[in-house]
Amino acid sequence: MRLFIASPVIFDDYAAIQKDFEDIIEGKWVEEENLHLTWVFLGECEDAEPIKTQLASVVPLEEEVPVTGLGYFGRPPRIFFAKAVSKLLYDKAREFKAAGFDLYRFKPHITLCRIKQIRDYRAYKEVLTSYKEKPLGSILPQIVLYKSNLDKDGAHYTKL
Repeated sequence: MRLFIASPVIFDDYAAIQKDFEDIIEGKWVEEENLHLTWVFLGECEDAEPIKTQLASVVPLEEEVPVTGLGYFGRPPRIFFAKAVSKLLYDKAREFKAAGFDLYRFKPHITLCRIKQIRDYRAYKEVLTSYKEKPLGSILPQIVLYKSNLDKDGAHYTKL
């Protein structure tokens, strides 16, 4: 089974973000109920029990962490994301490392869309700039082991 560890995310108005970019970005948007901050992607695992045991030493976040602003990975942009910049997240990442998890190049973010094409790059940059420092929602103070099933309709997550 395909596993990852994440914290769920709640947006104030995810539909508004999608609407602001609907004529600018062509791509696959993450379903709102699937929004999360990934701590550790574990990949294919035979048994979740050892991971649950290892995860027991990592306590949930102390409080909700704000999600503020938008960004992207890649040149040209391929992953469109919401930013999460907080010392709490980096402290929690160190806790994961101490528990034996590999957080390879951890950069806190919430993937929103896998970009296929940017139709209007100038408009993309303008709308992106309008979201600079804009509060968008929160990372919930939960740490969850998820099972991910992929099919033709996309990813489906189950909390373990």
